[in-house]
Amino acid sequence: MFEGRVAVVTGGAKGIGKTIAAEFQKAGAQVCVIDRLPNDYFVGDLSEKSVLESFAQKVIEDFGHVDFLVNNALPLMKGIDECTYEEFNDALRVGVTAPFYLAKLFSPYFAKGASIVNISSSRDRMSQPQTESYTAAKGGISALTHALAASFAGRVRVNSISPGWIDTSFIVYSGPDAYQQPAGRVGNPLDIANMVLYLCSNKAGFITGENICIDGGMTHLMIYHNDCGWTLQSES
Repeated sequence: MFEGRVAVVTGGAKGIGKTIAAEFQKAGAQVCVIDRLPNDYFVGDLSEKSVLESFAQKVIEDFGHVDFLVNNALPLMKGIDECTYEEFNDALRVGVTAPFYLAKLFSPYFAKGASIVNISSSRDRMSQPQTESYTAAKGGISALTHALAASFAGRVRVNSISPGWIDTSFIVYSGPDAYQQPAGRVGNPLDIANMVLYLCSNKAGFITGENICIDGGMTHLMIYHNDCGWTLQSES
């Protein structure tokens, strides 16, 4: 389906990103991964401006254009008690600034029918304590998505995906862990990768500026005493 197309995947050396890259390759695309971890294309820190510029230059020198940009790299998760000023800014640089700057660097080189897919999180609408750096970055990339969609109107479609609980080891859960998702199971990376490829395909040609939550319905389920295998523990 993507024979001869060029897909850029950030954070593509493990987890969801690795699965996205693999699915693009299976579909015939040339895949350019950037990650701090070892990989076959480009090792570098997305929080560094010079690294982003070197990476973009390499992609254009190698292929001359970009069809798909998937901003998946994972920002740091730390909270208000322990997260330093520098760590919070690092999370924003990886989670928001890098996606913006890569879109800017590739702007002259996006091919006809190009697509950007940003990987956000269901944490863009719900939180746990002590997750401020990650949650702020994910909220930012969700908002960046519709801003880029407006700026790239008629040239590049831009959408985001907000995963819920995704087990990157493909572990199959049962009991309350599974039932808290109305879909009846915990997600796996293919649930996200399949949507990424769909959003990059011609079948999604009328979709832009959207954030699609893939969480098995978890953010729409209210859980009380004796629901979904959960029991309220009374204080003693």
